[in-house]
Amino acid sequence: MTQAGIEASRIDEDLVRALLREQFPDWAGLAVRAVEPGGNDHRTFRLGDELSVRLPSAPGYMPQVAKEQAWLPRLAPAVPLPIPVVRAKGEACDIFPAPWSVYGWLHGEPLAAASIDDPVRLAVDLAGFLVALRGVDPAGGPRPGLHSAYRGAPVAHWDDEVRDILNRLDGAERDRAAGTWRDAVVAPDAESAAWLHGDVAVSNLLVRDGALAAVIDFGCSAVGDPACDTVIIWTHFRGAAREAFRREYDVDEATWARGRGWALWKALIMLTNKPPAQRALARHVLDELFAGV
Repeated sequence: MTQAGIEASRIDEDLVRALLREQFPDWAGLAVRAVEPGGNDHRTFRLGDELSVRLPSAPGYMPQVAKEQAWLPRLAPAVPLPIPVVRAKGEACDIFPAPWSVYGWLHGEPLAAASIDDPVRLAVDLAGFLVALRGVDPAGGPRPGLHSAYRGAPVAHWDDEVRDILNRLDGAERDRAAGTWRDAVVAPDAESAAWLHGDVAVSNLLVRDGALAAVIDFGCSAVGDPACDTVIIWTHFRGAAREAFRREYDVDEATWARGRGWALWKALIMLTNKPPAQRALARHVLDELFAGV
């Protein structure tokens, strides 16, 4: 299999078992189960009860593997919630030409499917986690780039793409979206680079016993502008929880303006290229942005 042959359709339980037999035979007898729904950038498999296997789904995601392996152990002591723990580093080989990882299994269910006892507490806990992450020494950390899908770079990186999509909108909606995007692009840049998660989505937040229990998937993490980590206030939080997140995240208005740009970019992509369920979410995000949230 060549690098071009890293296809999601070929990343299955049989491949994981073969990799374990070849590289980590002590774990080869453990049960392997695909985690559903699967991610976009990586495929994850539960290995026994206490481990997981994570493999990149395409060549473009390979740099994320080394980044996570190098930096997750350094970030973990500084944040107040569990994050993935690297248990072993798989190597590229004839049957899978990419690096891969074995992690400890983090218990909980994704926020997307979980029941939350106290949304305000969850918002405060998440904001506290992200503030702690921002406080990690950024020296030597990975600057934004292809590995982070340019999360942490200036939002203007996506200017051509957004303007192309804006041309497909009509009337007042296009005008409101164009105004939101213009405000994001002209907002002052972040004063200093800081650590960011890069994909603060309901699929990457684990809940247990009604509370936020862990944060996963640091594939889009970087050291740059953390404005992209604000997007969850338009995608998920409501009312008092939204206000609590805004208060505890504690950034200036320019950061919120850039964050609205990231939310708009994400919504426009979902609106034009994604399945109906994601288009519905995109509509919700646009409504929230245009309401001035």
